[in-house]
Amino acid sequence: MTSWDRALPPLNYRGRACTEVKPFQQVNKMAPPLMFKDAFWGIDLTNHTGYEVIIHRLKDGKQMCKDVEELFKMRALAEEKYGKELVTISRKAGGFTEIGSLRASMEQLKAQIENIGNFHIQLSENLKEEVKKIETFRERQKEQRKKFESIMEKVHKKKVSLFRKTMESKKLYELKCKEADEAEQHAERTTAAGKNAEKIRYKAKNLRHAANDAEKVYSTNVEHFDLVRLDWEETHRSTCEVFQQMEGDRISTLRCALWDHCNHFSAQCVKDDDLYEEVRKRLEECDITKDLNTFIEVKSTGWAPPGPVIFENFYPTDPGRNSNENCHFSEEENHYTPATTRWSSNPLLDNSASFDVDSARNSQLTVTSSGEIDILESGGYAPLSVFEQNASKANDSTGIERWIVLYAYNAQEADELTINRGDEVQVLERGEDGWWTVNRDGQCGLVPGNYLDKI
Repeated sequence: MTSWDRALPPLNYRGRACTEVKPFQQVNKMAPPLMFKDAFWGIDLTNHTGYEVIIHRLKDGKQMCKDVEELFKMRALAEEKYGKELVTISRKAGGFTEIGSLRASMEQLKAQIENIGNFHIQLSENLKEEVKKIETFRERQKEQRKKFESIMEKVHKKKVSLFRKTMESKKLYELKCKEADEAEQHAERTTAAGKNAEKIRYKAKNLRHAANDAEKVYSTNVEHFDLVRLDWEETHRSTCEVFQQMEGDRISTLRCALWDHCNHFSAQCVKDDDLYEEVRKRLEECDITKDLNTFIEVKSTGWAPPGPVIFENFYPTDPGRNSNENCHFSEEENHYTPATTRWSSNPLLDNSASFDVDSARNSQLTVTSSGEIDILESGGYAPLSVFEQNASKANDSTGIERWIVLYAYNAQEADELTINRGDEVQVLERGEDGWWTVNRDGQCGLVPGNYLDKI
């Protein structure tokens, strides 16, 4: 069975191996097979156009083999590069900070990416092996073609040489025949006897002998050329059969190589999908609740929130008196600053308001008849009886609580109010964080509640 006459298997079956069929089996049985030996003859005995067309086809087939080799080489390099990049990605990928089943899924994905990369590297090696096979096939066909080309070249040279010799002998034969005919005709027209007539008849006789000799040579050359021609025809037919078989082998080899090439990548796609399916199976096992529970159990910092901040008064509290009444500074309290911590989510509000402690050190407030506050030399503050009396009168008349400012405070935020020591304010709202909303002469804002005392 020759290897060139194969029909294409059905193309709707993916991953199917390239198969062989019986000789001369055609897809279309109505179309008879065409043969090189019947379709590539020249227009004359010295014309080799048909043979040259076949040789040109074989050289084009050789170039096609090189093109397929180059395709496989480039694809092999791409697969090798891609596989190495996948391996590098799988090894450089992170995911080490994750815990629980999602961590396992990530590790599975990296492992499968590395496996896929290794498979693509192996596919690259397979493609390189295919390239070597095609190169070997191409070189073998090249040697076989050169062998028959050499035989045909000798036959063509012999045929052309003998053909030219035969044509030359034909021309000589025709020339001798013409000369003999002319001499005989001239001798027939000569009727006179004598020495001159004898010469004419003798010349005609010699020319006739020369024509006969040329005829024999011409006939011999024709016979020899016919033998060479028959040998050339037989050699041409057998060479065409060999070339047709070589061309069929080339088409079949490249067809199977491309078929296997597609099968390799189809198999690779199936492998890739199988490996990714393993990752999907692992992802199906990923339990969100389990992962969250694992994180809580491993990283838990406590199961109860911290307690609230309780206000602790620096001064002892007398139930019968206002907490800020008769407030004095002692020597140990020279560095005391009233608590002005404002509990808020804004860190800019967590600053303590300042007041001039040195100005209050070793001094005492007294209230004059006009209601002004005087600082006593003996230290501390004087009782705020006047303020209390005035405020009591105001409260009785308006029904709104009024407070007196004990310490100056400069506003730190836009929603705060600057107050000075001795100012009277109306408390509109007492915040649980220690900051109170007050009104002073129509201006409202937040101030520290422990800076005020009720009148």
